[in-house]
Amino acid sequence: MVRADGQRFVALAVVLGSAVVGSTPAGAQLFWQSPNFAGAPVTGDEATVVIPLPGATDAEKRANIVWTLRAGLNVAALQCQFAPSLMTVPNYNGFLTHHAKELNEDYKTLGAYFKRMAPKGTSVAAVGAAFDQYTTRTYNSFSTLNAQIGFCQTASNVGEGALMTRKGSLADLARNRLREMRNSLTPVGDLIYTSHVQMASAVVPGYAPDCFDGKGRLKKRCLKD
Repeated sequence: MVRADGQRFVALAVVLGSAVVGSTPAGAQLFWQSPNFAGAPVTGDEATVVIPLPGATDAEKRANIVWTLRAGLNVAALQCQFAPSLMTVPNYNGFLTHHAKELNEDYKTLGAYFKRMAPKGTSVAAVGAAFDQYTTRTYNSFSTLNAQIGFCQTASNVGEGALMTRKGSLADLARNRLREMRNSLTPVGDLIYTSHVQMASAVVPGYAPDCFDGKGRLKKRCLKD
């Protein structure tokens, strides 16, 4: 949902079947020359990539990584409909279906974490509220405005990769590409313009002021130097 003041809020959608409604044509690129957002694989301990889960087991860290990837793709499905050719909506809907079993297992794993870490005597409602808060923070961490083009194109590519990843191997994709999605939240321009500036600065020589006549034309003698 997009407010008139430009702020974006992602609806909390914990249920695995909460697909985004929409249909789109074939995929496309938003850059002439795309930035490289690739990054190192994550382990689940990186506070700049995931919402940290203190005391989490390896299985819980893995679930956190997968759930964070899911949140990013969900946000893309909601925020990137300005470019339907990226297919972020059908990618996300297909992702939910293709990896439904693994996503369901990770959801249960995360739920068990919040139950395990809650102080003795904590009510079921309070445990659920802690889980909801974690989910909301994860979703909101992908909200972007100035870097929307880079994020949307990256999410499109990651979503396509998720659809091509065999069932049961989603965690491997999430580890390898989640940092890429985080990096894409940094505003970056089209590299084709940077390349042109670099090329121009490399081939255009500098001339002294007396090499130009009164009309700004370059004198022949300077061309011979």
